[in-house]
Amino acid sequence: MRPPLPATRGDAFELAEFLRSVDLTVSGIGEPELHAWVDLDVDGRIVGCTGFELEGDQALLRSVAVHPALRHSGRGTELARFAIRKAVESGATRAWLFSRRSGPFWESMGFTPSDVDELANALPTSHQVRAFTESGQLRYESAWSRSLP
Repeated sequence: MRPPLPATRGDAFELAEFLRSVDLTVSGIGEPELHAWVDLDVDGRIVGCTGFELEGDQALLRSVAVHPALRHSGRGTELARFAIRKAVESGATRAWLFSRRSGPFWESMGFTPSDVDELANALPTSHQVRAFTESGQLRYESAWSRSLP
C-alpha cells in the first residue's frame, strides 16, 4: 500500500469538493482537529481520503472514501486501516463512525452497530457530531464502533 499524504489547509477546498462528490460530510475539513490524509492520482487529483477526530481515547473515523472508479479495489479498506492505525498511535482505544450505507464494509472491519447517542456522548465536541446535532440529522444517522488493539 502506498501511504496517503497528510492533507494540508491548502487541500481543504479540493477535499471538501471530493467529499461532496461521494456524498460525505465536510464539517471540520481543514481544521486541525480533523486528522486527514489524501490519496492522489498521477495528475495530483484527490481520488481517496481518510481521517479521524480524537477526543481523549475515543476516535471518530471520518472521510473514508475512494473515487467510484476505485471502489472494490481494496483501496478503501487500506485507507480505513490506515486511519485506524493512526488513531491507535494517537492513543485511541475505541473507534466510532457514522454510516447509513456502508454497514457490510464496516462489519467486515470488526465494527458493530452502536447507539447514536452513545457515540454523541463519547465525542460531543467533534465537528461531525456538532454538525449533526445542530442540523437535527443526528437522529437519522447510524452509528458503528469497535474497540481498538
